[in-house]
Amino acid sequence: VQLKESGGGPVQPGGSLQLSCAISRLSSENYYMGWFRQAPGGAREGVAQVVSGGVTVVADSVKVRFTISKDNAVNTLYLQMNNLKPEDTAMYYCALDLRPIPRRSTMFEPREVDYWGQGTQVTVSS
Repeated sequence: VQLKESGGGPVQPGGSLQLSCAISRLSSENYYMGWFRQAPGGAREGVAQVVSGGVTVVADSVKVRFTISKDNAVNTLYLQMNNLKPEDTAMYYCALDLRPIPRRSTMFEPREVDYWGQGTQVTVSS
């Protein structure tokens, strides 16, 4: 399995970015996917995920501003980030959980991730 993120970069406060995660060599149809981020000196935290039944779960800190979506036709996961703030500055990682807990309605944890992308840096600064 390979996960490749793109779309990060520098942006001014209030700006927008869309991150993409291209998924390849995935044979399973039973999995959860999502985005994590990690700021310097901080822990890796869940941002937005697609879990059981295609339900999306978004962290309270980014709710309303961030939207997660998935295009199954091109095996790509997206994260649309609007009204970005300096505190959104972090490395953003795409993640795959291949042992999903059935009927899950909450985010999966970093320890449950089976595959990580290499990360894409988002820097929000004026």
